[in-house]
Amino acid sequence: MRGVLRLGKIAGIEIGVHYTWIFALVLFTWLFAQSTFPAIYPGWPIRTYWITGTIVSLAIFISVLVHELCHSLVAINRGLKVNSIIFFIFGGVSNIENEPESARVEFLMAGAGPLSSLILGGIFIGGAFLLDSFNRFAEPLVGTIYYIGVINIYLAVFNIFPGFPLDGGRVLRSIIWGITRSLHKATMIAGNIGRLFGWAMILLGIALVFGKDIWIFSGGLVSGIWMVFIGWFLASAADNAMREQSLRQQLAGVKVKDVMDRSPECVSPAVSIESVVHDSFILRGRRALPVCTEKGLVGIVTLADVKRLPQDVWSNTPVQEIMTRSPLLAVDQEEDLNMALQILAKNGLNQIPVLKTSQLVGLLSRADVIRYIQTRQELGMKTG
Repeated sequence: MRGVLRLGKIAGIEIGVHYTWIFALVLFTWLFAQSTFPAIYPGWPIRTYWITGTIVSLAIFISVLVHELCHSLVAINRGLKVNSIIFFIFGGVSNIENEPESARVEFLMAGAGPLSSLILGGIFIGGAFLLDSFNRFAEPLVGTIYYIGVINIYLAVFNIFPGFPLDGGRVLRSIIWGITRSLHKATMIAGNIGRLFGWAMILLGIALVFGKDIWIFSGGLVSGIWMVFIGWFLASAADNAMREQSLRQQLAGVKVKDVMDRSPECVSPAVSIESVVHDSFILRGRRALPVCTEKGLVGIVTLADVKRLPQDVWSNTPVQEIMTRSPLLAVDQEEDLNMALQILAKNGLNQIPVLKTSQLVGLLSRADVIRYIQTRQELGMKTG
């Protein structure tokens, strides 16, 4: 993901923060310092409000990190690969490479996060009451610890709502999956419930913007706008999850060789960029070309590679100067198409060479997959 600052690794998992997380940190700090703590603990110095607000806001980040780590560690224990945990404006997300192989594994993975938040919340709230009972500790310390606990409880409660892709929605999907024995059907049901949940939050947020008090929610511009954005994010995430599952269902059983370009045009490393642009990219509509010698595939040149070079040097610059060199990411022609798409998505690629016993036999692009699906849909053929 672009705009991500890498912080390091925990248990082999890359930890990063997206730049939008900074906005969330500033917003929460301001809310705690200017609204929450002054309303509950009047009389503190202004500096104390800002210090406690900052500490609690940073504690939100650490709490979400623990929450996501619990998801990820269970996934790793069950044989799944976790690439990273990224924090952004609406929280954190564990980037797990594949779907869990069973309903039971998903249930355990999804439940680990809220459980960890409940435990943390209990520890901090209990610690705050214990410190307060001694009457020797400053009120700001007790208040800070108490609200860290409260936030963890909120985090757990929010995530157990059955709105996919929240943890509660994933628990719901695992239960439906276990009953129906169909991941596709479970995803569609849980996804639609998640979409309804997201739209309900949007409507609630609109009501709060206009100052309506609903149940435990107090009307207000900031809280209303925040609720609308979270609802929009959840509804969009549910839609995306259902689209991805539908795509996987449509492509189930399809091999790379069924979709790939079987006659990819190879160019020599010595060919000029100008020749490639004119003869292949413009006249033939290609966006990538394998680069080959008598020994076989040595690289790949793409439209993106060419765009990085000034046009006035295209005529006297050979392809080998800008191509991506071997070893290249590649897939076997017998590979499942869904797996190949995951490789493209994970690495941000638009195309990938296809091999058979280490020899180039084709080129697979996202456009090839789209054309394949569209053609079958136009013909009324069932995919998969």
